[in-house]
Amino acid sequence: MKKNWLLIAGIAVLLVAAILMVNSGTANQSSPAPPQEHQASHTPIQTPATAANTMPAHYTQPPSRSSLGPTLEPEKFTGPVREAYRAAREIPQTLAQLPCYCHCDRGMGHKSLYSCYEDDHAAHCATCVNEALLALKLEKEQKLSAAQIRDRIVEQFGQ
Repeated sequence: MKKNWLLIAGIAVLLVAAILMVNSGTANQSSPAPPQEHQASHTPIQTPATAANTMPAHYTQPPSRSSLGPTLEPEKFTGPVREAYRAAREIPQTLAQLPCYCHCDRGMGHKSLYSCYEDDHAAHCATCVNEALLALKLEKEQKLSAAQIRDRIVEQFGQ
């Protein structure tokens, strides 16, 4: 009986050591961040994807409405998704200044939260919907600026 416990403890120690070695090996393999280039205020910020908590792409200044692509029709959707697509139509410049924490900028090339509403991506993503609805609420009810809303989005979704 005592041999069984020693065997189990030995296996557990080896397993923990293997996990620690794998994790420490992958942490050292990340490439250094590229040097920061000066970016115009109308260009979306894209941060290097070297850390899990990097801020996704977004505009630092409101782009002109005419520079933003059209969103899908809200009437094509129901419930909160419809309301989120309506928010994209109502406050497009605000959403363009917000990062999307489903990190679609990495896999889909999105430039901001607004990009999620130019196609049907947001219809399938609770993060996109929840961020847009929160942004609309904060702008309309609390009269917050896009920068203040971005701070709240980062606080709530960037964990």
